[in-house]
Amino acid sequence: MTVNSLATKLFRPNTNPNFWNQTTWAILRAVVGIMMIHNGLDKLSNIESFAEAYVAYLGLPFPIFLSYVAAYTELIGAPLVALGLFTRPAALGLFGTMCVAMYHHISVAGLSFAYLELSAIYAACFLFFLVNGAGLFSTDALIVNWIDKNALSARAKQIMLLETSYNSSDAETNKSKTIVK
Repeated sequence: MTVNSLATKLFRPNTNPNFWNQTTWAILRAVVGIMMIHNGLDKLSNIESFAEAYVAYLGLPFPIFLSYVAAYTELIGAPLVALGLFTRPAALGLFGTMCVAMYHHISVAGLSFAYLELSAIYAACFLFFLVNGAGLFSTDALIVNWIDKNALSARAKQIMLLETSYNSSDAETNKSKTIVK
């Protein structure tokens, strides 16, 4: 397997070349990514307290180290998801932190939906981006188009406004309309 084909598989989104679908996909990605950043900041504000109350409570080894890992996964991964850059690896890390958060909530309060709600919603969103990628309105899609011009369909490129033949045919249509007038 070549480096280009591996990179193409990593960056290429599962696409539905529909403008509104891709727009809502990008909005979801940006909102979830931006909203997740504060969780990492909260952890870093009092790392010892977080390590004792959450990580050590679960019986995990090296609670301070794992608390820093969780905090920086959220501080680095969340903006990457929001930008649509390295979305799948970032979503994998964030999905993992949310799974641990759900496990913690279950161990503390049982299957209380009030405690599980937010971490379960975040986990589901990050699982979605892990499976589907960032969508067409993302840095990942631009990278995959740069690596392999044939990786995205012509319709996907039209939606991204990257297809030069689409743009040139639009320009020709406008030119012919001007000539006819």
